[in-house]
Amino acid sequence: MQVKEVMTANPACCTPDTPLPAVAKLMVNNDCGEIPVVENKESKIPVGVVTDRDIVCRTVAKDKNPLELTAADCMSTSIVTVTPDTPVEECCRSREEKQLRRVPVVDANGACCGIVALADLAREAKSGVAGEVVKEVSEPSKSAPATAR
Repeated sequence: MQVKEVMTANPACCTPDTPLPAVAKLMVNNDCGEIPVVENKESKIPVGVVTDRDIVCRTVAKDKNPLELTAADCMSTSIVTVTPDTPVEECCRSREEKQLRRVPVVDANGACCGIVALADLAREAKSGVAGEVVKEVSEPSKSAPATAR
């Protein structure tokens, strides 16, 4: 099975200059916890992602006003991507290694064309795959303080 068989196609995306409240609204309107941040709306080349956790940990928890910030202010920039033809098993392995709950999918031009979330795996992949990925990505990071686990 390949990523294209389980991914959510055409995910909502934003640009680095998108106001953070608009990013949060995209999450609510699309029932998701991650928004890919693309270079621009034409190229759709991913330059980062903003997760609901990024908003909380990088702004609210640091006493920054999220109403005054943009996607660039809290996005994660070291992103892992896969292609539609990537085998699901390979996608799961890289997610487990990097402890990722969601992975953007890019086409041959490098443009964001989809996203693979744990829910996609749970719905479409063979039995047990999603559970194993959840277990692996949820392992406490060795660098995380005990209270964060």
